[in-house]
This record gives sequence, structure tokens and C-alpha cells, in this order.
Amino acid sequence: MSVAAPRPPLAAAFPGPIISTRGLGKVYGSGKVRVEALREVSFDVDPGEFIAIVGPSGSGKSTLFYILGGLTSATSGSLFIEGKDFSKLNDAERTRLRRSHIGFVFQRFNLLPTISARDNIELAHEIAATGRPFDAEMFNHLCDLLKIRGRVEHRPNELSGGEQQRVAIARALITRPAILLADEPTGNLDSQNSEAVLSMLHASSREMRQTVLMITHNPEAAQIADRILHMRDGRILKIEPGSGRGA
Repeated sequence: MSVAAPRPPLAAAFPGPIISTRGLGKVYGSGKVRVEALREVSFDVDPGEFIAIVGPSGSGKSTLFYILGGLTSATSGSLFIEGKDFSKLNDAERTRLRRSHIGFVFQRFNLLPTISARDNIELAHEIAATGRPFDAEMFNHLCDLLKIRGRVEHRPNELSGGEQQRVAIARALITRPAILLADEPTGNLDSQNSEAVLSMLHASSREMRQTVLMITHNPEAAQIADRILHMRDGRILKIEPGSGRGA
């Protein structure tokens, strides 16, 4: 039986840039141990856009990831998510915005080992506390999209690395976040599984109108994005077009 496509997530309806940064800076430490992790970072991201952020170790891309996700604060500059100024939100407001608008995919999967893949996904919905009931139709759609329908009753240690990463993507998408942030999502995968996961991220951007920002050290992986942000020494050196095509 075919599964009806889910309704578009929040990103589709927002009229302006879904993410906007102006002069973002981040400083760690002071005096002789002072480190400028970010320096005057400014860019806009449109709803539904797929952005890859690339750069060598220490370039600032991970710091930018944590600031965009509301997991740490910038030292200077501003960040707007769907027009809301993060710097003017208190901790509770920032947490609510992060839970309802942003999904995360990490390199290490971060699945709870003692429960099934299904329970990992359902738990993410409960933690988000969106006020919406669990959407079984959305769950089934994600299982089909990510090709994990026959594996969701298994625990993480019974799944391959590629399957675990697909479960992690489903967990991130189950709450219909407007933005998906992926930090080196193929870093622990072989080439075949890497290609599959990149295709899934591309599909979530295209089929669900998800806004995706992916950090990667792999220039080939970055090419599937609509645009590529190159970083070095805490700055954006250049922004160039990607292919915009799936892996």
C-alpha cells in the first residue's frame, strides 16, 4: 500500500531567509589563550536550501554548527532563525525554538542502545514536546524514504552503521523540523553507505522541503548541495554553487 506524502514542514511557508547571520563571532578564552573561532561570519539560507559547509580542522565549521543549532551562543553578531533573533531569547525560549524547529544528525549516531530503532524515533518526538500527537503516517513515510521499515524493531547493535545513521536521520525528521543540521553524517561510514545517506539527506531537502546544513570535510559529498560555504580560520572564504543533485 502506498503511503501518502506528508504535508510540507514549517520551512515551506516562511517568506524570507530561514537562517540569517550577520557578523557572527565566537571567542574562547582570553589573554594568551584567546582563540577567535569565528570572525565576522555573514550569510543567508533560503527555506528548502541544501548548504554544505566545508573547511579543514580548526576552520570554525563545528563552532558555527553549534551556534546555528542554539547549542552555544555567539560572542558577537546576530543569528536569526525564521526571523527570530536568537540573542533576544531567554534559555527557555531558545530551547523551545531548537526543539520545534531544528533537527540534528551527528557523526556518531547517538542512538540509545537499549531500545529499538522505533523507540529511539518515538522518544525524539516525546522529548520535542511539540504538542502534536505522534504522526504514524509521517513515521511510515520516513521508514520508506530511508529504507528502514523492516529494521525498526531492532536495537542499534543489530543494525549496520548505515542503518543506524538512517535511523538517526528519521529521529531528526520525525518532529518535522524546519531545519536539519548534519555534522559529518558520513564520517563513520564506508563509501556505499555514505552515498546512501547523502541521497537520503538530499531527498529530505527535496521531497519534504527541508532546509539542510551539512558540515563535511569531504569535497565530493559537498557537491550534492545547492551551495558550498568554504571556511578557514573562522571566516567564510567563498560561497560557490554545488550541483544540487543527489549522490
